[in-house]
Amino acid sequence: MYHPEGDVLYHLLQVFELARDERPYDVEFLQAALLHDVGKGIDRSDHVGAALSVLEGLITPRTEFFIEHHMHALELKSGKLGAKLRQELEASEDFEDLMLLRDLDNQGRVPGVTVCTLDEALDYMRELERTNEGE
Repeated sequence: MYHPEGDVLYHLLQVFELARDERPYDVEFLQAALLHDVGKGIDRSDHVGAALSVLEGLITPRTEFFIEHHMHALELKSGKLGAKLRQELEASEDFEDLMLLRDLDNQGRVPGVTVCTLDEALDYMRELERTNEGE
């Protein structure tokens, strides 16, 4: 699926790498970075809903929160988000990370940047999960 800097996977891998630089220990945040636009290959008119439908039962509620609200964070930054949802998001303990994901989503739009492969990203998260389980 097309994305301004190449395709959606290339964008997702850019955002994943940026997220890994910021939160190398946070599997749920990294999963959201890697999956936030996956729905664009399913339904361009509602990529968030499509992603959440496909990922239902496979991701944690926190990862789901990031994916569900990454476009709302864009609306919040542009001053177009309604007051009720803005207050709800701002009250979340994950608000700062949501806004960080939004910033990384915007930054991950550079043509020609070298990124890891999907397998490398998945291997990183698997190893991180094993490490976190051992703590």
